[in-house]
Amino acid sequence: MLASGEDTPSRCELLSMVKKHSTMLVNSEPEGSDVVMDSRFWCDVFDLYFVRGKESTKRQDDDLLFFVKKMSAEGYGFNDNGESDPPYFVRRWAPKLDTLISENPPDIDWRRSFYLNLIAHTSFTVTVAICSHQVLRNHQAGQNTSLSPIYKIVKTVYASPSRVNFQLDSKKETEIRPAYPEICFAIDDFDSTFDAVVLTETDHCYCVLLNAHDGAAFPSEKGSNDSSSSSGSPQDHERNSVKINSKLTLFSGFVSYQMVREAYDAGKSRFGSLLSLGHSKTDRLYMKGPGGRGEVEVAVSGVADQSQQDFGPFSPVTSKKGLGIGSIFRKAASVASVAAKHAYAAAAAASSITEDEMLPLKCCLMSISLPWEHIAYDLLFKGTPPVNM
Repeated sequence: MLASGEDTPSRCELLSMVKKHSTMLVNSEPEGSDVVMDSRFWCDVFDLYFVRGKESTKRQDDDLLFFVKKMSAEGYGFNDNGESDPPYFVRRWAPKLDTLISENPPDIDWRRSFYLNLIAHTSFTVTVAICSHQVLRNHQAGQNTSLSPIYKIVKTVYASPSRVNFQLDSKKETEIRPAYPEICFAIDDFDSTFDAVVLTETDHCYCVLLNAHDGAAFPSEKGSNDSSSSSGSPQDHERNSVKINSKLTLFSGFVSYQMVREAYDAGKSRFGSLLSLGHSKTDRLYMKGPGGRGEVEVAVSGVADQSQQDFGPFSPVTSKKGLGIGSIFRKAASVASVAAKHAYAAAAAASSITEDEMLPLKCCLMSISLPWEHIAYDLLFKGTPPVNM
């Protein structure tokens, strides 16, 4: 890629080269097309950008590099246990690329490896907010109104080609599996982080934003980016570079209280537990992003009113197994009241929730998943202003 004696391109220059060959990133590209550059080009770009051109950051995981395997007609193969091999492998940064991949590596897709590391080494934050539905409508209509949330939480998240499957039972166990080609942004402490995110009014909307704002996709303006850039103190790095301040919104979506409530009730009905409205019952809901792009995983639980403890009459509603639900969940008069109202609403085919039927819903964001192509394309080309909240 470099002629003898040429200066090493800066990260900005390298990213400009990559952009020229990434305009069809989200479209299917035939093998061997002119758009997909040869493997040597992408290997060199990977080496210059993430190995020899590594920048010092404060992130604890910034020394991990991901290598995507080339996929054969049979997929990525199987390991000794008969399980599918992950589509990538991980190495810790070393000053020379040969040192990283010298131990009988599989065939590497250097193009996909570059994009995956561009995403993984970019900094992201997620904003979870409760907004008024009317305020959101006015904002979408282009009216000069600020998008002021009723309540919001901003948290740093990390892009990963692995998915964390959280168990919602009392054990709180987790299982990690490959997600690639999806990229997952998981919140390990979702239950404590979003404990106060409760929809308490029918006008409330649950809003989720994912922003990129720093890291590999936002390179510093420097004269050169050779191997010496990885040495020296972080203070030297900050003095010798000028960071381009920018922020991109990669995901923005909201759902109304009505939609969350209907999905929550439908999920409970499928498991024969329509009336278990106590704190211990949590359902996992999946919400598609705008245009069907991406997926948000949310743990939703009903927050029962504990202020009116009164062991009232049994509920006449029974589950599919014939057990009286009221005989199990007669913890408060509010439960029996909700049971009657639900029965009446079902018989009358009611389509809306009244204030009297209001059940506060706690919504804890567990993860956001997006296809890597869409994230990479937005990081390189998206020019619309970020959503500020």
